[in-house]
Amino acid sequence: MNPLCFVLMPFGSKKDENGQLIDFDKIYSDFIKPSIEDAGLEPIRADEEQIGGIIHKPMYERLMLCEYAVADLSTANANVFYELGIRHAIRPHSTISIFSSDTKLPFDINFLRSLPYDRELSDLESLKKQLTEKLLHAKKEKHTDSPLFQLVDGLAPSNIEHIKTDVFRERVEYNKTIKSQLKSAREIKPKEDAKVVLKNLHSSLGTLSEIEAGVIIDLFLSYRAVEAYSEMVELVSLMSKPLQQTVMVQEQLGFALNRVGRRKEAIEVLEEVINKHGKNSETCGILGRVYKDYWQVNSSNETLAKGYLKKAIQTYLDGFESDFRDAYPGINAVTLMDISGDKRKDEILPVVTYAVKQKMKSSADYWDYATLLELAILENNQEKAQELISDVLVHVKEDWEKKTTANNIKFIREHRESKGLECAWLTEIEKKLNL
Repeated sequence: MNPLCFVLMPFGSKKDENGQLIDFDKIYSDFIKPSIEDAGLEPIRADEEQIGGIIHKPMYERLMLCEYAVADLSTANANVFYELGIRHAIRPHSTISIFSSDTKLPFDINFLRSLPYDRELSDLESLKKQLTEKLLHAKKEKHTDSPLFQLVDGLAPSNIEHIKTDVFRERVEYNKTIKSQLKSAREIKPKEDAKVVLKNLHSSLGTLSEIEAGVIIDLFLSYRAVEAYSEMVELVSLMSKPLQQTVMVQEQLGFALNRVGRRKEAIEVLEEVINKHGKNSETCGILGRVYKDYWQVNSSNETLAKGYLKKAIQTYLDGFESDFRDAYPGINAVTLMDISGDKRKDEILPVVTYAVKQKMKSSADYWDYATLLELAILENNQEKAQELISDVLVHVKEDWEKKTTANNIKFIREHRESKGLECAWLTEIEKKLNL
């Protein structure tokens, strides 16, 4: 096994001090990871975003025991700085820092010999070569790069026993193996067989207290992928308290509770997230779905159903207004406005269209194409909708995604059929999504 190189960096897309987005996942996959591999090292990336930034025991082990590390200081991310401080206190050398060239580094670290990079990676091959060379130099020279060991004379590094490092290596390999098994399990058909395999993997983990949080979250989302919603709810109860309370886990707990029909509990969980952390597109999108399901199951009670429909529209709208870059709650709000006759639809629909098209300039996923499909349907553009259905199906990652879109189209179709409109083409699109 090659020497391990731990990567400290933000995840996903983050705004810098000027409000400009940096796609850190792309920075990692296109620049940092291949540079580390070219230096003959094995890259390991933190699961910071997946576990809400909480640093667990496995994270400390990676910071201390990986022979090499690369720290991306872009956007002056607080978690990365904290992790870098731990690293510098333990390891006198073999830590390379990089940063986006338009990031203004704080005074306390701007003297580090950091490698600047262009966030657009316009000269990618040159950047990769520079980072690889820095890592190769670190392997050869063991130059002291920790300010602590540079500035404090006579300070001796901690004695990290080889036996501890060996155990750490075994755990890293074990976690990689489990994640690979989880990935394979998610692809098993039918879903019932996949659920059995996932449950067996879950049982093989034993107590979760010593398991890396990233593995637990991977299992959690694997259950979601095969629609094992009861298992998701149960798994949350077995997590450590800090992991349980992360926003992502609580949001997905609300999602799962709704899917098993425990809607009141789902609302309590999601409203608690909003009370603590404020409105955001993801939480409001999930909560909007809960109210939409209440509207559907109470269709026989016209007055009650109308109230839940209004509640769903406003919740989705709150989510879209909290972050116009996320078109998912926006398209749901517009779809329900169309059904309810809400005149705000004509004002908001163009904003949703603009938002999704802008987002797709940098990256596009299932929900982007599904949004374009629903927009075409709302505009009654049959030709465009038929073109888009292929793009939608190609980008499906999990079957529940298709079901969500088919459900929205079903609402639109039933509403139009009630007005005597011809909807055979919508029925065909539903069938393709439900295959």
